Amino acid sequence: MDLVIKDLTKKFDSHVAVDNLNIQIPRGEILGFLGGNGAGKTTTFRMILGLLTPTAGSITWKGRPINYSVTNRIGYLPEERGLYPQMTVKEQISFFAQLKGMNKKEIKKETTYWLERFNISENINKPVGELSKGNQQKIQLITSIIHKPDLLILDEPFSGLDPINVEMLKDAVIDMQKQGSSIVFSSHRMEHVEELCRHICIMRKGKPIVQGNISEIKSNFGKKNVVIIGEHNFDHLKEIKGVESIKKRENGVVLRITSEDVSHLLFNEIVRMGYVKKFSVEEPTLNDIFIAKVGENYE
Repeated sequence: MDLVIKDLTKKFDSHVAVDNLNIQIPRGEILGFLGGNGAGKTTTFRMILGLLTPTAGSITWKGRPINYSVTNRIGYLPEERGLYPQMTVKEQISFFAQLKGMNKKEIKKETTYWLERFNISENINKPVGELSKGNQQKIQLITSIIHKPDLLILDEPFSGLDPINVEMLKDAVIDMQKQGSSIVFSSHRMEHVEELCRHICIMRKGKPIVQGNISEIKSNFGKKNVVIIGEHNFDHLKEIKGVESIKKRENGVVLRITSEDVSHLLFNEIVRMGYVKKFSVEEPTLNDIFIAKVGENYE
């Protein structure tokens, strides 16, 4: 395993921000690290980066403690903007790249590559503060990955981006994974986590409450969703035993059921009602599981 977090705890006086966290991330793996505000995600990131000292437990990279001898091999994109608005794009990228030990020739080559890839080459001599929020986020990601880190920590990397640019940056993250980077990815957008990650850790008040392979977590969750598309009134289906909830959607409904067996009762009822365009039993979404485990009012 590349990154190993063992029995990690961080206390601030009587407040426990992270409570006995255990995570292992192999090379080339993307871990989805999730939780509401105050869950302990940022505190964990800061301990990995060496900005905070753990109260207990350990963090190792390839079997060794993380210290200044290996921090150049780490990339970090914080949720908050960490750019200097008066610097030009070129100066900004060069500044962070030099901090990571890159030489001028490498910096010029990689800067040209990433600006072209993100379609922002024309901004190279503009002050960062004059760029749109989305383009600033692109610059911030470039400063995080330009040195091709072995460990990449991304905290809300797609914040402020439109769908086209989200796809552009997702492709960049996937390429980093293919090149061997181990990635810790945090986002409130569950669909992004499902697309990029095979494993997740959901935190609540400093404790991991769901952890493991996403497919196995969904399978073990037990509850399923039934999607029905048709022109009928489906309100009475909520009276069937085993139907936990019913949500209307365009041209149909989505029902949460306690087990797949309930779908047979629903199907029989739908057959009695007549034609529908769609009837499907689906695994719960990661968003369903997150809300069930963390709570709807997690903010």
